[in-house]
Amino acid sequence: MRLRNVKGSREQIAANEYTIKDAEQIKGQWKDYFQDGKPIQLEIGMGKGKFLMQLAEKNPQIHYIGIEKYSSVLVRALEKMEENPLENLHFIRMDAENIVNVFEKGEVDQIYLNFSDPWPKDRHAKRRLTSRQFLERYHNILKEEGRVIFKTDNRPLFDFSLEEVKEAGWTLEKSTFDLHHSEYVEGNIMTEYEEKFVAKGNPICMLQIFLQEDK
Repeated sequence: MRLRNVKGSREQIAANEYTIKDAEQIKGQWKDYFQDGKPIQLEIGMGKGKFLMQLAEKNPQIHYIGIEKYSSVLVRALEKMEENPLENLHFIRMDAENIVNVFEKGEVDQIYLNFSDPWPKDRHAKRRLTSRQFLERYHNILKEEGRVIFKTDNRPLFDFSLEEVKEAGWTLEKSTFDLHHSEYVEGNIMTEYEEKFVAKGNPICMLQIFLQEDK
């Protein structure tokens, strides 16, 4: 699906108080940046931000940062934030490939991946956010045994993800092919996409993983 360009979106993002500018300069200093010692959780590919806004509202003791590379999408999240400001929610416009340039090892507590682009062609496998290449990036920024939680309606992508988790040596802590008819549904917060898929009766796959550090 081609994204519609929103005129002036980059300028709006640059001027908005909820976006973090020059994030690479904060690497290794995020505790000093927020000045309160609260844990940091990320959503990579956060879209219009509904999921993170609900999380941030429910958990004021955690800082949430939404990572989104498309300006035309991120600007919609910023518009929502103007209606309901949340002090513990911020955004960075960037490509997730560069995540290790922004966070140091141990600076992130948890990562959410929701309905990520499946990149269906085999030659694009390494671009998938659950590829072993991206799992290595997450390992390089997460705290010890920090979690990655992934949801998708795309079964081939989920099957691929399960294989990558295994090959990369991560521990599969939770897994289901039908989240909304599983033991893990309690407390689940739905994204915009998830609401649409569930309304159509599409099963949602979910996994939660962590990497056991070598002792």
